Amino acid sequence: MQIGDPLSVTTPSDTQIVITRSFVAPPHLVYACHTQPSLIRRWLTGPDGWTMPVCTYDARAGGAYRFEWHGPGGEGFLAVSGDIRQIEAIRYIDSQEVFDGGVMGPAYRAELAFAQEEQGTKLVNTLTYTSLAHRDMVAATGMAEGMEMSFQSLDRLLAEVQG
Repeated sequence: MQIGDPLSVTTPSDTQIVITRSFVAPPHLVYACHTQPSLIRRWLTGPDGWTMPVCTYDARAGGAYRFEWHGPGGEGFLAVSGDIRQIEAIRYIDSQEVFDGGVMGPAYRAELAFAQEEQGTKLVNTLTYTSLAHRDMVAATGMAEGMEMSFQSLDRLLAEVQG
């Protein structure tokens, strides 16, 4: 494993997309970068020129999160909200997410599993949609490419945090 390992995408069922990515950092740091707003803002920034003025994350069962991105010059807006159903610190997060305006269809389940690997952490993100059509619509948005771009930013942040 090395910095920048590309993610893998599989579709194990008609309603699921599974994204797997490894990071050269221990699970507690990768988990922190997914649950602490001060760290989330440093890597989950979207395309060049976009900002994240709203970033909240209440890391507990029954907690919620919200991320809002604004495009350069006020052009473009994207927001996602999530409700955390279950959370086990540094190992697992199960939430229900929905994007404002239905841009990614109805709410869907997002499960993040953080596993220790020999040289770091394997992150498995299982997304469960309402139907095959919903899954395929999201897959066609280029979400995998966008996620890899964000994960490359996360690679840089993890390297920086570890010194």
